[in-house]
Parts: sequence; C-alpha cells; structure tokens
Amino acid sequence: MFQVKTKLLNGAQILINTLTNAGVNTIFGYPGSVVLNVYEELSKQNLLRHILVRHEQAAIHAAEGYAKVSNKAGVVLVTSGPGATNIVTGCADAYFDGIPLVILTGQVDKNLLGKNAFQEIDIVQMTENCSKAGFRVTDADMLEKTILKAFEISQSGKKGPVIVDITQNVFSDISNFYGENISGYQPETQYDKDFTSAQKLINTSHKPAIITGAGVLHSNAEKELFEFAKTLNAPVVSTMLGIGSYPLNDENYFGMLGIYGKNSANEVLRKSDLLLILGARFNDRITSVFRPEELNKKILQVDINSEELGRNVNVTEKYCCDIKEFVQNITVSPKSADWLNSIQKIKVQDNIISRKSNMLHSCDVIKEIYKHTEIVTTEVGQHQIFAVQNLTQGIKFITSGGFGTMGFGFPAAIGAAVANPEKHVVCIAGDGSFQMNIQELATVKEYNLPVKIMVLNNGYLGMVRQLQESRFDGNYYETRISNPDFVKLAESYGIQAARVSSPDELKAVLEKAFEDNSPFLIDFIIEPMEEI
Repeated sequence: MFQVKTKLLNGAQILINTLTNAGVNTIFGYPGSVVLNVYEELSKQNLLRHILVRHEQAAIHAAEGYAKVSNKAGVVLVTSGPGATNIVTGCADAYFDGIPLVILTGQVDKNLLGKNAFQEIDIVQMTENCSKAGFRVTDADMLEKTILKAFEISQSGKKGPVIVDITQNVFSDISNFYGENISGYQPETQYDKDFTSAQKLINTSHKPAIITGAGVLHSNAEKELFEFAKTLNAPVVSTMLGIGSYPLNDENYFGMLGIYGKNSANEVLRKSDLLLILGARFNDRITSVFRPEELNKKILQVDINSEELGRNVNVTEKYCCDIKEFVQNITVSPKSADWLNSIQKIKVQDNIISRKSNMLHSCDVIKEIYKHTEIVTTEVGQHQIFAVQNLTQGIKFITSGGFGTMGFGFPAAIGAAVANPEKHVVCIAGDGSFQMNIQELATVKEYNLPVKIMVLNNGYLGMVRQLQESRFDGNYYETRISNPDFVKLAESYGIQAARVSSPDELKAVLEKAFEDNSPFLIDFIIEPMEEI
C-alpha cells in the first residue's frame, strides 16, 4: 500500500513511506490530536510496528535502548505541547551519549503558529542546545526530504538526536511521494587524514596509556583497538560509556577510570607519560580525580566530534576523525614489557565491599544476576556504579552516562527487548529511580517483553544519601523514601514477581525469574547504608 513511488499521498502516508524506506520497522510513541492522522494510517499497514508507552519520556529512552541494540536510529512519535516537552530530558540524554534518534513531534496548524494556540510550543528552539539539528515542516512538499535528512544527520559523525516538528496541516495535505533513499549526508567537518605526527608521538613515548570511550563502540573499532593495544603493549582503561570497547578479562585492561573507577585504572594514568584518548570526552567525572600536575603530560586526543578536542584537558596532538580509521592507519612499535609488567603490580583489590550487616549487598546480588544476563540496562545511582564495577565479559552494558538520567534504565530495557526479543534483557534499578518510569510495567505486560526487572531496594536515594553522609554529617534530609509494595504492584499489572530478603533465597528466585521469556520483577531488600 505504501510502496508506490511518485504518487500523490497525504502527509501521514508520506511519513510512513519515508520511514520504511529509511529502514525503520519500529517506532515508540504516544498519540494525541495533532498526530491522529498518522495513527490512522499506522492502523492500516503492517510494515511499521508502533510500541505504545505510557509516558513520552519513556518513549525516547526506549528508543535509545533500541538504538543501542539494533545499531539503527531509534524513532519517536509524540504529539504537540506537553507531548513534545516530555521528550526534552531524553533528547539531552541521547545528545550527551551520542545515540542516534529521529524524534517526530506534532505541532499546531501552520496558520496558528505564533498565536499561542492550544499546546503550541517551539520544541525546535527549546532543544537546540541538546540536539544535533532541528527542523520544522509546515508544508507536505518538505516532509520526505526533511525526514531523510534527519536520519542522515542523526547517524553521521558523532551520532545524536534530531528533532522534526511537523505542523498538523502537513499530515492531511496532499503531495508527491518520490520514494527517495538516504543518500549519505556529509557533515561540513573536514576529517583529519594525516597521522604522521601522532605516530611519532606514540613511538617516542615510553609509557603510553590508552583511554577508550563510547567513540570506539560507535565506530565499531573494538577489534582494531584490541590489535592496536596488543601491538603497542600498552595498558587500557575506559570511561563508563567505553566499557565493552576492550575485553574486560584481558591482561592489558585495568578497568574504568574516574571518580567511581578502579584505583589501578587511575594509577595507570598517573604513571604514564602519554595519554591516548580515543573517543572519550574526558569530562569532570575523570579530571576531578587528578591533581593538575598529574595531567601535565603529553596527551593525544582523537574524536569524531571536533568540539570535544581539547575541551576538558590541554592536548599535545588532536585529530578529528573516526577511531577505526585512526588506529588502522597508525604503525606503532611495541613498548618494553617492563612498562606493562610494572603496572600489573598496581592491580590492587578495588571496590572492597564494606559490610554493615548480614543483609543482602548490591554487589552480591549483581554478581548472581550477571550469571543469567546477556543485555543489561541500568538506572542511575549507587546500583549503577555497583553494576559497572562488577560487570563481566560478554554482557552488553547500556546506561546513561553523560546526563545521568534517572528513569532511563527501565524504558531502555524495553527498547532493547523490542530490538532483540531472543535475549534476556535485565534492568538493574534502584527503588528511587525505578519509580521515575514505573508506569511502563504496562508496556512490558502489553507486549509480553522478556524484561527482567531487578529492583535493589534500600529505602533511600542511595547516591545522594551517601553524599549527605560525607558532606553534611549524615543529615539525610529528603533522601529516605517510602515505597510501594513492588511485588504486589507488578502482580497488579499481571507480571510475575518475588521478593528476596536473604542471601539463601537469591539463587533459587533468580533461576525462577529466568526460566522462560516472560517478564519478571524481583524486589531485593538491600542493606540501606551500603556505600560505593
């Protein structure tokens, strides 16, 4: 029905045709009056699957999870006014972490623009600082080309979200559909090709250290990075979003660096004479760990986004290019084994658990969860750091890094499960952050998604409570929270659930949760005063 080219169609039909031509098969959304023409056309076709969430913020986080697993741009469809403004947090989250999204927002009729009409808001202007680009479409003739351009921009360079705001009249207006395909948008940035100086800098160093970020994963350069590090005989550390870019169990890997990273990873940076920063922003979560003089050394930074080069640290050499292209075109000489051997000695026992009682501890729970896990998403808080610190090789890890968004993990797990329903998707959540988008239990049940929800319930906003302990002498103001009965709540949605309050129950309940592909929630009663 929607595959005939150069045919007169209404804007809603053009939109659906254009999305399918761009390779889209799933969109996450929530209807409203302005976009009802689109929903009418969606009901008449079977090429696009629409996942109905219960809140627009959940739609965009689900699209992020989908994009992470499918390696395609996630697509979101929401209505005007509050429907559009509810996506702003997720848009910023995707912008910080480089996740490709195309966000379609409804807008009032073009004849009402600028008149403060019901639910009128300039979402393009509102998101210009947290999106790669934004477009407003007021004429059906503009729609097809604009949508295709949005996909091109979202997936080029450093990936990210693009807003397409469409006035209501466009969906009913008639125009030609040309059936064009994505042509390959070329950003204006001129990428570096000559790496002669970088090669000299690396080969004249004695103690280089490699810092990997999300840029390595975005460029699919994991294999090339491994070969590069092995040839160079250099230690590797990663940012939180760079986890998975290098094998966690390899002898060259020293773990995550930064505030909540491993001591040994941070020591690698202190002892090195050259930092090779590959696809990492090197933000304050890292730099705040070090004294200025400890970063006063030769630094080489490579990133696809020129704006990140030298932003947070003074660099000796900087290259704007794809990480894979960089490591493939550098010929390096192996460093003496003495360098790697000497720093192997600083692999001290990190992240020692401080046990305050015989209650369950998050680390114990997470280690058992990981025995069943293939894809894991997290919310944001103490549990997120415990999840990172105990991650094992072979698990795909999805979290909110740059923006630290509570409410991300559960809907992201939904998107991940939609993208790959054959795998067990686990959401590790705190009792505080889980309640940010708890209504999506309805979405999980409606689509029978194989999401296993692991709530680490300590009765606090744990990360903030820990900061109150260190900064304000334990004045736990407004961080002690009262929770619903998560088991009864899940069961009220028709989802199986159980509670675990002692170590003896842990393994048996987890085995039950993973015995099939049905959704399942476990409420783990955790030691309330545990610390990272």
